[in-house]
Amino acid sequence: MHNKSTRIHSDEVAKAAQAALIRRGVSLEDIAKIVYEMQKTYNEGLTLDHCVHSVERVLRKREVQHALLVGIELDELAEKKLLSAPLQQIIESDEGLFGVDETIALGSVFTYGSIAVTTFGHLDKQKIGIIKKLDTEPGHHVNTFLDDLVGSIAASAASRIAHRMRDLEEEGETFADIVPEELGPKPKSHNEI
Repeated sequence: MHNKSTRIHSDEVAKAAQAALIRRGVSLEDIAKIVYEMQKTYNEGLTLDHCVHSVERVLRKREVQHALLVGIELDELAEKKLLSAPLQQIIESDEGLFGVDETIALGSVFTYGSIAVTTFGHLDKQKIGIIKKLDTEPGHHVNTFLDDLVGSIAASAASRIAHRMRDLEEEGETFADIVPEELGPKPKSHNEI
């Protein structure tokens, strides 16, 4: 049933998605470090701040926010053993043939083009930075969806940087010539998240 009066404001969704990442132990800087590692060789003057701003911009996309909320919720429900069998066991064990986690993450990557898609594939195999930690975290933690979602955000942010670099080259500039804020709008306030 559609009830337009119960729509959630997009600012609330954005806050909830970022809060979910933080609750799961993932900071924007953790994701930005992956982006920086992937792009530093190709982008003269690129800084971690440029990468953080690119990650922030990716997190403004509703499709990314929705994927985060769904995936993290499923991981948390699996940790609490609240899913029905056999889905509980499949998600809890991060079953190798279970591809729904990658499918949800990949859905949001498509927005950023083929570079983001191939970068996501690379990150899914190589497990760089926080992705590796999430994928191998011992104990009762379930990050079946989260590791792929972080990879999708990093891949999308890296794609944004690659495309921006091309624009800068055409203008005879590099990342050294622009302040990070020029990669996109800042969130309203870091304290609100």
